[in-house]
Amino acid sequence: MSFAISKGAPITLKNFLIVTLAAVAYLLASYLLVGYKGDQIVLICLFYSLFYASGITRKFVLGFSIFIVYWIIFDYMKAFPNYNYSRVHLAELYNFEKHVFGINQAGHIVSPNEYWRIHSSTFLDILSGIFYLCWIPVPLGFAAYLFFTRKREFLYFSLTFVVVNLLGFVVYYTYPAAPPWYIQHHGFHFFKATPGNTAGLSRFDAYFHINLFKNIYSKGSNVFAAMPSLHSSYPLIVVYYGLKNRLGWANIFFITVTVGIWFAAVYTSHHYLLDVLAGITTAAIGIALFNFIAAKSKVINNWLNQYEAIIQ
Repeated sequence: MSFAISKGAPITLKNFLIVTLAAVAYLLASYLLVGYKGDQIVLICLFYSLFYASGITRKFVLGFSIFIVYWIIFDYMKAFPNYNYSRVHLAELYNFEKHVFGINQAGHIVSPNEYWRIHSSTFLDILSGIFYLCWIPVPLGFAAYLFFTRKREFLYFSLTFVVVNLLGFVVYYTYPAAPPWYIQHHGFHFFKATPGNTAGLSRFDAYFHINLFKNIYSKGSNVFAAMPSLHSSYPLIVVYYGLKNRLGWANIFFITVTVGIWFAAVYTSHHYLLDVLAGITTAAIGIALFNFIAAKSKVINNWLNQYEAIIQ
């Protein structure tokens, strides 16, 4: 039994039931783990709309399910805060940052975050805010481009994204670390209920009289997940696949955004330079690990072939 939905292949009753049960299970799990939020309904409505609109949008949302699953896992981290499993590192990272990258400021050694906090400017506030806003749209926009032009590369990019995130999550739980703004506000005292903070990005909000970054960071999954900086990892994955696919001038844009995000992470006190370097390293390891698995694993390649056939 099946019934056609707009253009494209028909939707079977089996698929309809699977999607509906998955949505119900997601809402139930979300309610039990992190509580009800409007974002959950928005996500389901978006998925349903694209799944049933047409054959093209159905393939698109199925392809992007990899990113949806990642978002759900990231959101559920709120239910399992890393400070419940390992000691949060406060002074160690701060002192090591100053030891390695310390800057002499009026006779005192300060961290790069502290230096830029003293020497902030409206121009850099706005520029950093613009760069930091790119960390989600640029990877997702690039993924959409690959989806419509290079299906196999889209899958490679998406799975590399997942591998890099999983590596980052492992470090989050084995080495919980406070961001620079936490030390600036709370010193070396641990307060597990500390909410997210916009830090230097508050100056961007203040200049434009908006609450953009305030709303974003109020939904953060874990304050003590500064090491590594996955904000620094994501654009590097884009650069790698941009260069791999020889996208010409687009790669200049990707490289510019990447370096801009790295600078903004430090300038706004969201990450130490050490966090940024760890994020770069995590991306490099994740890319190499996925390439190794893709080259050696017949199981992964068979799955990729099947998944590619679904979204063709």
